[in-house]
Amino acid sequence: HARRPGVVMPLNKLTRAVALLVLASSSHAFVRPPRSTLPSSRVRCRSGAGSVRMAAMPDGVDKLKSRLGAALLASALTAMPIAAPLTAFPQPSHAAPAGGGKQNAPTSSGSRVNKDAESLLRNGLPISNKDVRKLQLQIEQSKQDIKVKRIGAATGEANEARKIASNSVSAILKSVRADEQEAGKQLLKDIDEQMGVAVVALGEQNGQGSVQERSALDRSFEAESNAATMLSRLEELMVPASFDVVIPEEYKDLPVLKGRAEIEFTMKKGPDDDDGKFNIEGTLYDRATVKMIIDGYNAPITGGNFVDLVDKGFYKNMRIQRSDGFVVQTGENDKGGYIPPGASKARTIPLEIMVQGDKVPMWGSTIEEDGRGSAATVLPFQSYGALGMARTEFEDDSASAQFFWLLFDSDLTPAGKNLLDGIYTCFGYTTDGADLLADVKEGDIIESARVVSGLGNLKRAE
Repeated sequence: HARRPGVVMPLNKLTRAVALLVLASSSHAFVRPPRSTLPSSRVRCRSGAGSVRMAAMPDGVDKLKSRLGAALLASALTAMPIAAPLTAFPQPSHAAPAGGGKQNAPTSSGSRVNKDAESLLRNGLPISNKDVRKLQLQIEQSKQDIKVKRIGAATGEANEARKIASNSVSAILKSVRADEQEAGKQLLKDIDEQMGVAVVALGEQNGQGSVQERSALDRSFEAESNAATMLSRLEELMVPASFDVVIPEEYKDLPVLKGRAEIEFTMKKGPDDDDGKFNIEGTLYDRATVKMIIDGYNAPITGGNFVDLVDKGFYKNMRIQRSDGFVVQTGENDKGGYIPPGASKARTIPLEIMVQGDKVPMWGSTIEEDGRGSAATVLPFQSYGALGMARTEFEDDSASAQFFWLLFDSDLTPAGKNLLDGIYTCFGYTTDGADLLADVKEGDIIESARVVSGLGNLKRAE
């Protein structure tokens, strides 16, 4: 494939979308022909080297949107020196996600996209307690309603959350591990208390648009955010101690993440930047520090590979190699990826997709290739700062070290029109500092990269 000449990215969403459509009209050369349905869910890797470009989407059997999506992606991305993805989404969890399983529901009703990274991580936990999911539903929906000043609805949902937290203690605790019962009980009390603080603040009679109203909304939102954090801890206590993902023998030489880990990257401006500051809507920052949760429950090999590379210092002092308003990407070196000591070629990992309802990830195949093009993934690309692995164009199992942060934009990705889920591996989310990614540019430098917690969950090959 010859690369297109450089494209100047439009400044606003409308012109950006129009530019994609215009490019798509002449992009047929970048859409690969249909590939027959594979008899196995695995496609063996023929590893590629050098810059990783985003693969064009395969044609769906009868899905015109897949073909158009491929054209849009290929047109927009093949002009770049390093490839990666665009906008996207679907929905969560091995068990029933909050909202009764409605795809893309933020928590319950409507078709709004759930863009909350912490909510998506909760939905991704391998748990099945219906009462705690109902509690999650009320807390998350109340937070959403506070944002749009639906005070009555937010108050009702907060009160319902309190009722569940106090009346369903036994039903919730039955799923908490035996050695964490007291911790679980205390968390339910603390959640009830924080939601009570929110209810009191929401009940204040303040003038509309006043400083007092703003203060009350801020206090209620802070209290409910605290409750949501406690809820995450509670749900994590429900993951069985014996939970494990059985890794196929062919991947036994790869590091595996059994559980989750927190990663922190700190970036500084590159030497060619004018003022050396990150400018986020007029506020200047000397450093951009982002924290990410890597999910080994749903992407154990990809997560293990990434945490292993961070711990080895692979990304330290590396430059950002792509930033185009769609993704921020790095990880390329002159060796084609990470080469383990004593090896002669880069270590590659398989494409890894956890589909809702499956007990283990699908390795080495996209959901289209597996004949499940409409399936929803447990970790959807629908949060700003969602983490994904880049790979070579035609090889599913060619990822090594290049990864990207998706700068998710729901306005350019209407519900149900996701172009990444099931095609690329999503392996975690940015939970703190995601807004700083907006001004991370090509040439900026990763000053430090470290494992904050969860390193003990990393299992390296012996």
